[in-house]
Amino acid sequence: MRTLVTGGAGFIGSHISERLLREGHAVRIYDNFSSGKRVNLATIPSAEVVEADVRDYATLEKACDGVDVVFHEAAIVSVPYSVAHPDESHDVNIGGTLNVLRAAKARGVKRVVFACSAAVYGDNPEVPKKESMAPEPISPYGIEKITGEYYMQVWAKLYGVEAVSLRYFNVFGPRQDPTSPYSGVISIFVNRVLAGQPVTIFGDGKQTRDFVYVENVVDANIRAATRASVSGRAYNVACGAQITLNELLAIIAKIAGKEVKPTYAAPRDGDIRESIAEIARARAELGYEPKVGVEEGLRRLIASVK
Repeated sequence: MRTLVTGGAGFIGSHISERLLREGHAVRIYDNFSSGKRVNLATIPSAEVVEADVRDYATLEKACDGVDVVFHEAAIVSVPYSVAHPDESHDVNIGGTLNVLRAAKARGVKRVVFACSAAVYGDNPEVPKKESMAPEPISPYGIEKITGEYYMQVWAKLYGVEAVSLRYFNVFGPRQDPTSPYSGVISIFVNRVLAGQPVTIFGDGKQTRDFVYVENVVDANIRAATRASVSGRAYNVACGAQITLNELLAIIAKIAGKEVKPTYAAPRDGDIRESIAEIARARAELGYEPKVGVEEGLRRLIASVK
């Protein structure tokens, strides 16, 4: 399989690229290195790298030449950043996604796997979150991700480009930069706990998340790229279990052997109160099964950081 991974030098994209190469597939990485890092490519030196932005359509189309599957991971992934900079976030996350689909059609790419997000569900109190629920985004980022998903559905119907959307919940694992504004809460907590620095929780810490280790996400991507009869579909990618931020911090502190007393601050704009995924569709249609649980994933992450 000949593949293109947009955002392939980023946290999730580099893990996807590494897995693809390990399984013998050809990998071309497309990244502008605004948040992706060259050090993330250290384990995959044989990958071809194209340094460019997804807003650069001409270069993107050339990068799609000879490609069977595009894994579209490139995005501005920070909810707070999308609130502060909705114009830039729109251009990258909607314009860039449309460019990927246009380029895929122009160069005869068979399938696009799109990194969508649980942010499409917004703060709807119904749990667990099911793919059949009406999207209710509460941030520009959420709007951008559901728009990308709609583009995937339409491209699959109108233009013959197979497209699958994966609604990531809270992904964590090695290579997630804790100093970046794009980071998830786990990488920040782990970094600060190990460094003996104070930890701030925005809100009361009772908000819940469905955290999923990056290895599970990579597996979902490979399955979405290779399974028949899944084009035009969207799938939750998570563990199907929820944990509060207070509980999460306590587990991290226990694994790290540290005493931690967090401080609390006002909730951030666009943050969601409660989140847990229903993953029955992904299990049934993709054969997806989260093999690494949250506590084991935290042990692996902390070991890698140490």
